[in-house]
Amino acid sequence: MRKLPEVREAKELMNQAMDWSIFKWLFEKPKVRATADRANAALDHLEKSVKARWSEELKSAHKSLSGKFRSPHKDQQVPQAQPADPQISLLMEKIIDADKAAHRARMDAEETLDKAERQMNVSLAREVCKKAIHSWELHEKTIRQAEAVMTPVHPEEPS
Repeated sequence: MRKLPEVREAKELMNQAMDWSIFKWLFEKPKVRATADRANAALDHLEKSVKARWSEELKSAHKSLSGKFRSPHKDQQVPQAQPADPQISLLMEKIIDADKAAHRARMDAEETLDKAERQMNVSLAREVCKKAIHSWELHEKTIRQAEAVMTPVHPEEPS
């Protein structure tokens, strides 16, 4: 996985921000938010582009295991066949778990930032920095896992 400049910039800013006073935080808050939003958008875009390059079998397995198929009638789940290859199922389950962990970490950082802003609490603002960096690292891990499954699980045998 290539390193994204938006994420590198955001991590650098968050590391600096851990030493800021509450007044510096108040003045720099828009820059922090914008930088974090750019990092999140870059990671989201990279993840989508990686998953777009998956084989149809991988895409189907991911959708099936993540429950993204819905019936057009009242949010009923449509039963989906499990992927034929148990290795693919296992890989997709790991990716789905990593996706969920990264999403939870991102939401936790967002909620903590909102709370820090409301309370004008510099300790919470510092915690936001750590949580944001952690969420980006989890998202990067998810992307690396998504890239790794693009290599064939069962290499083609020469004819």
